[in-house]
Amino acid sequence: MHVLAIGTRKGLWLATSADRRSWDLDGPHHPMTEVSAIALDHRRLLVGTANSHFGPSLLASEDLGRTWEERSPIDFPADAALERVWQLTTTADPDVVYAGVQPSALFRSDDGGRKFSLVEGLWEHPHRPEWGAGYGGQAVHTVLPHPRDERRVTVAMSTGGVYRTFDGGTSWEPANRGVQAYFLPDPYPEFGQCVHKIARHPAEPDRMYLQNHHGVYRSTDGGDTWHSIADGLPSDFGFAVVVHPHRPEVVYNFPLTADSDRFPPGGACAVHRSTDGGDTWTALRTGLPDDFWTSVLRDAMCVDAAEPAGVYFGSRSGEVYASADEGDTWRCVARHLPDVLCVRAAEV
Repeated sequence: MHVLAIGTRKGLWLATSADRRSWDLDGPHHPMTEVSAIALDHRRLLVGTANSHFGPSLLASEDLGRTWEERSPIDFPADAALERVWQLTTTADPDVVYAGVQPSALFRSDDGGRKFSLVEGLWEHPHRPEWGAGYGGQAVHTVLPHPRDERRVTVAMSTGGVYRTFDGGTSWEPANRGVQAYFLPDPYPEFGQCVHKIARHPAEPDRMYLQNHHGVYRSTDGGDTWHSIADGLPSDFGFAVVVHPHRPEVVYNFPLTADSDRFPPGGACAVHRSTDGGDTWTALRTGLPDDFWTSVLRDAMCVDAAEPAGVYFGSRSGEVYASADEGDTWRCVARHLPDVLCVRAAEV
């Protein structure tokens, strides 16, 4: 069974399908809570929620949403408080789960997400006082554990850029060489970039793709250097970027017109795909609408691990689309949902 978890501004929906063409939709779970982070695999479903009255929570289900367990809160030191969980990432080790949060920090669990500990090396980094807040806040929104070396983790934040550790989180270094920050006096600073999202290929973990606040980049050396691949896209602004689960040279992007006009150029809904690592791009529009004056957020696009790969995205106007043929054609999974913040797909 294929499962698509859809986190929105007002709850969680779960879509299931046998063929990835017709979908059954169930929800809302946790109505009127903001679901901004989801981790979904065959072991469990973890969601990060926020409620204007009760604050942020972490919830887990081991039966696809039939029952839920509230997990221990993520606790900061005395001089800070958790505002929101932006990212939940599982690893090959079923016990290890990472949480990227606002304010910018990383937490690690060694018991499957029941208890989390602050990764103090990043929290105490000397750059932290200079990390700014993007439009959505100051947050670690992307966490990419290395698939073969548990000591290596890469994170991205707005604003601050990309950071990585090689020693399990004790020390961290910025990894932004080549990424432009046009809004700063030095357009290529060591850190301070407003990175929107990065994606890493599981089989070739040194190959990564990055969507910046204006700028799309590729790295083939694990983040040592980044090179622009924005030529051929209608715009270099956007939030979402995902990499094909099996083919490292295939990457998907959802361009928006600009930071001042956060909708696709001309209102034409299109996922752009490159099959050569970003050297060239093709717009994929079959089954997608023409009048689409909305946006797709950083975690609102994803792929599954099937063959052929499925591609999914949700919009701020509450539409969710799925492709069972790697983006060639699209079908609508849901309409009129609340603002979609996050989508995750898996086969269970």
